[in-house]
Amino acid sequence: MKTIILAGGFGKRLRPVTDYVPKPLVPIKNIPIIEWQIRYLKKFGVDEVIVCTGYKTKMIENYLNAKNLDMKVNFSVEDSPLGTGGAIKKAARLIKDESFFVINGDIITNIDLRKLAAKQNSIASIELRTNFGVLETNQDKVTKFKEKKEITDLWMNAGIYHLQKKILKDLPKKGDIEETLFSEYAEKGKIHIIKFKDVKWFSIDSFKDMEESSLEIEKIIK
Repeated sequence: MKTIILAGGFGKRLRPVTDYVPKPLVPIKNIPIIEWQIRYLKKFGVDEVIVCTGYKTKMIENYLNAKNLDMKVNFSVEDSPLGTGGAIKKAARLIKDESFFVINGDIITNIDLRKLAAKQNSIASIELRTNFGVLETNQDKVTKFKEKKEITDLWMNAGIYHLQKKILKDLPKKGDIEETLFSEYAEKGKIHIIKFKDVKWFSIDSFKDMEESSLEIEKIIK
């Protein structure tokens, strides 16, 4: 199975670090996010990645080309931002398989890709978590304080997809997949959800995310 890594963003929320290095090269425990992702993908038999780049492309190419990661790496370079849908449409032309995975370039997780591959055109999802402490109350008194509680049976997009290549004709040349193809397919009942409970999942969008993921990353991706 091949995987597209969406790694073309500017990573503005991690400035000033991303003024100097692209987000995929931001280190977690002294190893860049994209290398952690490749280690994760290898565990599930992925033998090739297509890295979608745009911002500081050469830095990403130089790093991956210099590493011996035992993974075939190709690049799909965006001269201007195409959005997630446009990036996938362009990169997937390099894939001959009937289906492929897509992962956002800032995700650290232990989600089981084999379960995701069992359904065509599927989205990995996890239970929504709050970013803040949750108060349980009785009238005007706090009875319990819970940090970052998961909200039962409300599911969020985990940023990992299993897609059939035949969907490429429906993807935009420019635009986000969430607002175009997924929205259209959802209305027609053509997109599946694979729910994952009790998994580790981090989207590296802040320095706090970097800190929290660094405490568990070696357990998540061995």
